[in-house]
Amino acid sequence: MATKPASKRQRAGGDGPTVRQRILEAAFAAFMKDGYAATSTLAIATRARVSKRELYAVVGTKEEMLVACITERARRLEAPADLPEPRDRDMLATLLTTFGAQLLREVTDPTVVGVFRLAIGEALHAPEVAMVLDSVGRGASRAALRKIMIQACSSGLLEGHPAEISQQFAALLFGDVMMDLLLQTTKRPTQEEMETRARNAVTALLRLHPVRTGA
Repeated sequence: MATKPASKRQRAGGDGPTVRQRILEAAFAAFMKDGYAATSTLAIATRARVSKRELYAVVGTKEEMLVACITERARRLEAPADLPEPRDRDMLATLLTTFGAQLLREVTDPTVVGVFRLAIGEALHAPEVAMVLDSVGRGASRAALRKIMIQACSSGLLEGHPAEISQQFAALLFGDVMMDLLLQTTKRPTQEEMETRARNAVTALLRLHPVRTGA
C-alpha cells in the first residue's frame, strides 16, 4: 500500500518536522543555486526526496517555502521577550552594545548575505523575494530595535522619535559593511570588530541624543 503524504497537521508530530526541514533546506539550496524564479517545485521535491504532493501538503507553495526559509533565519534577529527595560543611560548603552553586536553577527552571516544577493539578483524576475526579505527578515530586526528605543524614549533616556533613532543607530552600526560584503570587497568582521563597531555606534548615538532636561 502506498504511503500517504504527510499533512499539515502532521508537522507537529511524527516525522513531520524532519520532512519539513528537509524540504526547506532543499528549497533554500535550490533558490541560492538557480535563483528563485528559475527554481521549480519539482526540482525542490526531487532535491528533498519527496513527492510534489507531499511538498505542498507539508509546506505549501514555492512562495510559502521562501517565506518559511527567511522566517526561520529572521527569528534570530528578534529581541528576547524578557528583554530588560533600560533604567539609566549606562544600562541602555550596555543593552544597545550587546544587541548591536548580535545584529552584526547575524546579518553578516554568509547565509544571510547570500539571501540579500538572491533578492538583488531576482529583483526583476521575482520581486517577491525582496518584499519577503524586507517585511519578514529586516522587519524582525527593526521591530526589536524600535522596542528598545521606545522604552528608552519613554523613560527619558533619549530625546527624539524612536523610529528615527533606530534608523540612525542602524546606520552608525553597519556603515558600509553590508555593501562591502555584497560586493565581496571585504571579509566578514571578526567578533572583536563587531563588538567595537557596536560600542562606537552606541557612543555616537548617545552624543546625538542627550538625556532630557531634568532626567
